Amino acid sequence: MSLVVVDVVDDETSALLKRLRHNSVTRTGVVVGTFESGDALQRTLKLGVAAVLRRAKADQDKLVRLVSAIANGEGVLPGDLLAKLLTHVGDLQSSSLDPQAVSLATLKAREAEILRLVSEGLDTKEIARKTAYSERTVKNVLHEVITRLQVRNRAHAVGYALRKGLI
Repeated sequence: MSLVVVDVVDDETSALLKRLRHNSVTRTGVVVGTFESGDALQRTLKLGVAAVLRRAKADQDKLVRLVSAIANGEGVLPGDLLAKLLTHVGDLQSSSLDPQAVSLATLKAREAEILRLVSEGLDTKEIARKTAYSERTVKNVLHEVITRLQVRNRAHAVGYALRKGLI
């Protein structure tokens, strides 16, 4: 068993964890101050870390529980990190089940605004006047959205966007 105590999980720490992983019988735990980036937790777990404890919360009892859990083959994560991990896994599962799924991030503000106006029954000329875009721009934006969402027409795009919670 290995217990790595660091201020931050950075590239140097990742390299150390990678070396420790090569010994398949060694189980590793990390006591950490902070993670350098948003994906550092996932990288750390991919490197074979079985347990994580925040340094600020590391007292004698928690360290003993952490070491015992590692020795018993259990995994340990603080609640907030577990929540982040579960969210990440859920996002991965959603994207793998429907890789062409559209999220709010895939519609630009202008596209969402124009689709909302279409959903309110406005025609191209009214949308252009309301948004201060040219009619040609409105048509181009709608064409791009229809193509990206792989739908047949404006009505289909609005229905799809409503079902997916995009507008």
